[in-house]
Amino acid sequence: MNGEALDFPILSMLVFMPVAGAVIITLLSKRRPEYMKLVAAVSSVATGAMSIWLTAEFNGHESGFQFVSKHSWIEQWGISWHLGVDGISLFLILLTGVLFPLAILGIDPHNDDPAKNKPYLAWLLLLEAGVMGSFMSLDLFLFFVFFEIVLVPMYFLIGGWGYEGRVQAATKFFLYTMIGSAFMLVSIMATVFIASRNGVGHVTFDLVEIAEHAEFAASTGRWLFFGFAVAFAVKVPIFPLHTWLPDAHTQAPTAGSVVLAGVMLKLGTYGLLRFGLYLFPEASLWSRHLWLSLAVIGIIYGAIAATMQKDLKRLVAYSSVAHLGFIVLGIFAVTSQSITGAVMQMVNHGVSTGALFLLVGMIYERRHTRQIADLKGIQSVAPIFAAAFMIVMLSSIGVPGLNGFVGEYLILIGSFMSARWYVVVASTGVILAALYLLWAYQRVFHGEPDEANKTFAELKLKEAAVLLPFIAVIVFAGVYPKPILERIEPAVDALITHVEDKTGYESPQPAAVATISEEGE
Repeated sequence: MNGEALDFPILSMLVFMPVAGAVIITLLSKRRPEYMKLVAAVSSVATGAMSIWLTAEFNGHESGFQFVSKHSWIEQWGISWHLGVDGISLFLILLTGVLFPLAILGIDPHNDDPAKNKPYLAWLLLLEAGVMGSFMSLDLFLFFVFFEIVLVPMYFLIGGWGYEGRVQAATKFFLYTMIGSAFMLVSIMATVFIASRNGVGHVTFDLVEIAEHAEFAASTGRWLFFGFAVAFAVKVPIFPLHTWLPDAHTQAPTAGSVVLAGVMLKLGTYGLLRFGLYLFPEASLWSRHLWLSLAVIGIIYGAIAATMQKDLKRLVAYSSVAHLGFIVLGIFAVTSQSITGAVMQMVNHGVSTGALFLLVGMIYERRHTRQIADLKGIQSVAPIFAAAFMIVMLSSIGVPGLNGFVGEYLILIGSFMSARWYVVVASTGVILAALYLLWAYQRVFHGEPDEANKTFAELKLKEAAVLLPFIAVIVFAGVYPKPILERIEPAVDALITHVEDKTGYESPQPAAVATISEEGE
């Protein structure tokens, strides 16, 4: 299995299954909306089941790509249908596979006419296919295609089923990401042709072949790296390219916000690892202080901005800017612990923040407002709802025993070995996260409910069924993260070794740090 093709093309099916569902929904008559929901449910659940099987069958002791599917596509240009999964992408694929059926089955768009949901369901499935393909692509051209496909469904989901300012938010999202992608396209073409003359020997878009054999001059590699990095920085988003995110989150329908926070933003952080650090290790190390600085600024700025928000959904959106700053910090600290923590935190953030947006959506359905000032005393009339919100919020803060703590702890302790002062500043972001989330919880859930909030409905059975998987993962990954970490670590160690071989960089080890401190004493 380790890098060899399987008889059953599981990775290709993870892309084609949601595409097939989207095509069938498009062909169905608008007069039978119940069939549309059924097709969307079947295709998304089947995709989710395959992603769970993939995770179960994944060999956690191997560092290379597994379940590889490679077929020539445009032969004269060296473009191939090349998919693979390793420990870095495995749980992002699983998260995508599980998140979409929950969003499709558990969240209905605020729409009076079920027939209008036909394009909504088709766009969601196409979005799932694009995200899956992006996490699995090992061909630069194929990755770019999937990376761009993702923009179109999200644009229409925000613009068609969002709230008051949806058109402006959708346009802003599309323009930001398209401009970033233009830089990446130029870098991809330049990387391929320069690599063909320097080490590779022929034109190919194969990521692994270019990363292992291409030799770039230092200045050339830096220019190429920044072309990729701009696109990923917009997608994360890294400060100061983050301004599209609060608007997109606030105006997006609930399912759009859950998917955007859960998996789409991870295309940026995943890209920085897979197509930044792996392809251009010298440029990544050369510019690491820039990225570390922007990450720390994002952590502090996102936390302060979240504290000032009056809209609960906008508060959660700004918290994403802060949390993703921690992930970028872990990536560019370039230690085994920090990158392992960053990969785990990508998944943790998707689970915790996705669940927060889901809960905020439930509040809006009941009260038709997200203004914190209009909400109070909910805990006394809906204690189960309040308890679910509390667990998810504590996970987002990073309380020990819940998933957010494990990723954040690994990032901070791993980054401390190579970026000590950045960690000292970033640690204040942990305190600020507790401040703005606990303060928001206190204002919304504590106190005596007024007339408008006295009728706030308790958590329904369907809503509880959707929330339960999120809470189960939050607790399990916080109490027993070993099964996740042991599958991530071999791929991260291989990446660190690749960086060291290509640049002469020596990643600091915990034992070495301990020895230094002992000598100092």
